[in-house]
Amino acid sequence: MLLTAEDWQTIGLTIKLAGTVTLCLFVIGTPIAWWLGRTTSRLKGPIGAVVALPLVLPPSVLGFYLLLAMGPYGFIGHFTNWLGVHPLPFTFWGLVVASVFYSLPFMVQPLQNAFEAIGDKPLEAAATLRAAPWDAFFSVALPMALPGFLTGGILTFAHTVGEFGVVLMIGGNLPGETRVASVQIYDHVEAMEYAGAHRLSAVMLVFSFLVLLGLYAWRPNPKKA
Repeated sequence: MLLTAEDWQTIGLTIKLAGTVTLCLFVIGTPIAWWLGRTTSRLKGPIGAVVALPLVLPPSVLGFYLLLAMGPYGFIGHFTNWLGVHPLPFTFWGLVVASVFYSLPFMVQPLQNAFEAIGDKPLEAAATLRAAPWDAFFSVALPMALPGFLTGGILTFAHTVGEFGVVLMIGGNLPGETRVASVQIYDHVEAMEYAGAHRLSAVMLVFSFLVLLGLYAWRPNPKKA
């Protein structure tokens, strides 16, 4: 009734992938969300749509185009070749790049909502005190947007843990390198090892429930304010 060593290996790789992607998206998603939350440019709509595209695009479609882009003839592939780096498909870092694209809206949208909720007055007050834009961002906007960062981080981590289509398209099924928990469950089912699939699926189910329970329990109730 216990998980196998292979199952634990996939769980460890999944956590490593989700943690790496979450950290990357804190860095990448914050400036995107700040721009979307503050800009009045006509490009806000199209760029916002591009960011949200993974929410509605089939994972296999996104994975296919990312596979082409990271392949030897794609623009990412040309760049990695120029750097002398091994091609990204079927590697852990290929999974990271693909997951960053796939989980982007789960980080950007909570941050964008948090930045929009701040309004102009706190930043204007900081400007009257001669605070530089960067100082105002780190001393005013960042602390006020902390709930958005927590929500975005939790959702990004949980969403990356549950990925299947994109990681299978980009990473394949290499033990210890690209075989994450969702792919391991698929392997158990394909081999008709339903008991193994059930045990690992139960772990994922409990994890997902605890993440959502924590998120909803932490979220403040506006009616009590």
